[in-house]
Amino acid sequence: MHIKITYVALAAIVWLGSTAHAEEPVSLAVWEREPYVGKNLEDQGYAIKVLKAAFEEVGLETQLTFQPLPRARESALQGIVDGYFPLVIHSEDDADFLLSDPFPGGSIGLLKKKNSSAQWPSPAPRTLPEVQSALKGYRLGLVSGEDINSLFENAPAIQKDYVRTDLNNLDKLYRERIDFTFMDKYTAADLIVLQRPHMIGSLEFIDPPLLNTRFQVGFPRNKENHFLLWQKFNTGLNILQESGKLDLIMAEHGFGQKPTPPPSKTILTIGTVNNADMKVIKELSSRFTKQYPDIQLDWRVMNENTLRRRLLSDFAISDGKFDVMTIGTYEAPLWAEKGWLVPLDNLPESYDVNDIFETVRESLSYQSKLYALPIYAESTMTYYRKDLFAQADLKMPRQPTWYELRDFAARLHDPAKNIYGICLRGKAGWGENMAIITTMVNTFGGRWFDNDWIPQLTSKPWIKAILMYKELLNRYGPPDVTRNGFNETLKLFAEGHCAMWVDATVAAGLLFDPKQSSVHDKVGFSAAPIGTVVRGANWLWSWALAIPESSRNTEAALKFITWATSKEYIRMVGTSNGWVSVPPATRQSTYEHPEYRQAAPFSEFVLNAIQTADPVNSTLEPKPYKGIQLVGIPEFPSIGRAVGLSISEVIDKKKTAQEALKESQQLVQQQMRDSGYYQ
Repeated sequence: MHIKITYVALAAIVWLGSTAHAEEPVSLAVWEREPYVGKNLEDQGYAIKVLKAAFEEVGLETQLTFQPLPRARESALQGIVDGYFPLVIHSEDDADFLLSDPFPGGSIGLLKKKNSSAQWPSPAPRTLPEVQSALKGYRLGLVSGEDINSLFENAPAIQKDYVRTDLNNLDKLYRERIDFTFMDKYTAADLIVLQRPHMIGSLEFIDPPLLNTRFQVGFPRNKENHFLLWQKFNTGLNILQESGKLDLIMAEHGFGQKPTPPPSKTILTIGTVNNADMKVIKELSSRFTKQYPDIQLDWRVMNENTLRRRLLSDFAISDGKFDVMTIGTYEAPLWAEKGWLVPLDNLPESYDVNDIFETVRESLSYQSKLYALPIYAESTMTYYRKDLFAQADLKMPRQPTWYELRDFAARLHDPAKNIYGICLRGKAGWGENMAIITTMVNTFGGRWFDNDWIPQLTSKPWIKAILMYKELLNRYGPPDVTRNGFNETLKLFAEGHCAMWVDATVAAGLLFDPKQSSVHDKVGFSAAPIGTVVRGANWLWSWALAIPESSRNTEAALKFITWATSKEYIRMVGTSNGWVSVPPATRQSTYEHPEYRQAAPFSEFVLNAIQTADPVNSTLEPKPYKGIQLVGIPEFPSIGRAVGLSISEVIDKKKTAQEALKESQQLVQQQMRDSGYYQ
């Protein structure tokens, strides 16, 4: 294969790896290249969503098989599949494969450690000889065998240091054993976030990138249908590009460039979560831009897991993409301590910050300074179908136990009628399945760490909690439960498919809303369930808006976040969307509206759950961390995700609970050792 690498904007690095079949569905062999392609990514990654969407535009479904790159290519050559995806290095001519039109991928460039002695010229070099000259005398980390290394082969003045993996280069860069490394921007960010969280904020990606990558599908020329599939994919891809759908897919996965502002306008790039309250803010934001015509809003709406990953990756490589970030009670104090957030200590008097409940203010503060403004606050509660309980002659206790919920679920489970005994989050993620699991562990007497930071994941409380979780979901839960996070489970309950659901109190406003819930008049509620301990059952959380220190538009950002969290905004939502749907539990003034108290019979219950949640005393035995459903340390997104993935394999019956917890114990202990908690 003849490989050609084009410098800077002309680069076309493509990845092959989907399997396509001669008949529908199109079968494609795919190889993993996170964060763009991966079995454990949302939608299996941005590139896979584009791939599927392009074929869907022309009426074709896809069937994907994940394989290592050499096998994926070989499967296509042997005719087992119709193609493979993604090509990483663009080939202009390929004797074996007809290559599709490309679509945007990542960006490859140089990373360095902040404040190191290595200097990069300003303005940045634009040509390859200029880049080679700027690297003269420096130690450059490269991965052995990569085709892109050819950029530096004819530059003997550069001290090239070869390693096996990108992660090896990040380690060496952090320890200053090399001066620069050359790798994909978001690959670097994700490796840091997921495997080296102690490095977050220590490295920076140098703009502009040296290579802009592109992805392509390879269709084997020896397949009779290769030209037809090539045509169809290209047609579908063109539709995505022309309609703007491709840009939307990129945005919802946290990719894509920040738009260039038109003259006399400020563009605010907002990274936010795809939940109901943020969608309402987006819908009503035209009123903000009417009030401030010089401000334009660039929305990046992502699911919960993707948002958290992209926001952290923004700090991991000092990218500075966002002006407004949607964060929570976990991030606000930690990120403020690291100096990543703008303190909000000069809010206008009209904002009335003291109207925000003290519990919520404190959870978003660091050293008595507020760093994020709350959209809503939540705790946990048990939702149940009053009609189904009445038909079965059951009564929900004011303080149920997990054992009682298991017995109720067994009585009410009726999959033949599409009614499941209990619904719980099953999607892997520290804020998804691990949120509910950690509260279960608390109430069975467990904790994440002892006072010496030794993980306790193989302890009896953890085993009891995971076995209970597994029994509930495998016996009485909906199908494909490991795909269900908060939004998916909310939809199941609102459509009448769940007899019970344990989750966030914020869902109450949606479930009692006749415009959004088919069971709005059949919903009952009770306290979050316990195991054997009445501690740590109901969590404390708030989604909130913050301004990163890297934003160059802090004045405009402050106008937006104060508008979107103000008393006036809450009144606007109540008037336009109905009082039952206003953001709950942030302001005293909300509860002074008689319209809200009448529309929301759950309001006082929810407020009490939030105000009694105790992030300090949430476990039976002492713990060195703050948090109920989370651990307030920088490593938690990494270890929480890893443990969540392992437990999802228990639900999918790929591992036993004991195997998953043993593996998790070892992984978490190694991460804590790597982060310097102990030797």
